[in-house]
Amino acid sequence: MPEMPEVQGLVDFLAERAVGLKVTRASVSAISALKTYDPPVTALPGSTVRAATRHGKYLDLTLESAAEPGLHLVFHLAKAGWLRWYDALPTTLIRPGKSPIALRVAFDDGSGFDLTEAGTKKSLAVYVVRDPAEVPGIARLGPDPLDPAFTRDAFAALLEGRRTQIKGLLRDQGVIGGIGNAYSDEILHAARMSPYAPAGGLGDDDVTRLYDAMQTTLREAVAAASGKPPADLKDAKRRGMQVHARRGEACPVCGDTVRSVFFADRSLEYCPTCQTGGKVLADRRLSRLLK
Repeated sequence: MPEMPEVQGLVDFLAERAVGLKVTRASVSAISALKTYDPPVTALPGSTVRAATRHGKYLDLTLESAAEPGLHLVFHLAKAGWLRWYDALPTTLIRPGKSPIALRVAFDDGSGFDLTEAGTKKSLAVYVVRDPAEVPGIARLGPDPLDPAFTRDAFAALLEGRRTQIKGLLRDQGVIGGIGNAYSDEILHAARMSPYAPAGGLGDDDVTRLYDAMQTTLREAVAAASGKPPADLKDAKRRGMQVHARRGEACPVCGDTVRSVFFADRSLEYCPTCQTGGKVLADRRLSRLLK
């Protein structure tokens, strides 16, 4: 799933490549992806891209035209979505239901992009709104972890009194916007902390260590994504991972074997030596099979 660093990489790319271009065509080929109807998608052609920004994992293109002085094309790539950029946009006809393409946007210089989604579970979401706050997921977002206002003390205040396990809290977009499954694994590994640690039970030193790990992990990931075209961002993310999606490999810090815990639709990865005092956490999936 694209998370904040990859979405920021896409924002930086579009800010450089698409700002100033005029939309000539916007075609929705997966109706289920379009979550709004007013303004309609037909309002996009003729508008000029003025900015590219990010809200958590949401990407926001600000557009302007004589008819609509303020429009936002907002999209969330969900678990299997991606943005595919073309310097020369293909002219082939998109067949709804026969293609992974959910949305195609064409610009006046011949370039453009597709929003694609792999797999059968379709969660990619596209919104055309006059204010990003009209998108329910954006309205509910917690603070951005890289916002200068998100200090160590602000983070400590968010944790206070919460009984949630720290892994779940880091992934909760209503608490902190932009961190998902992959980077929460990486942050907790860098902080040498169990994913099951209760958020409200962390001591001052634990909070500081976790906050510093969050800042370092995310800033390094954003720096690694900076300047890369969309086609290269996924590989850059994989290369930077220490434990996430590396089950069975050696921990790069201590050499222990990276382990997984499986849930219904995801897994978490961790190093027993670095994070749980050598204890191997129960595999929920295997436990169910043995019952």
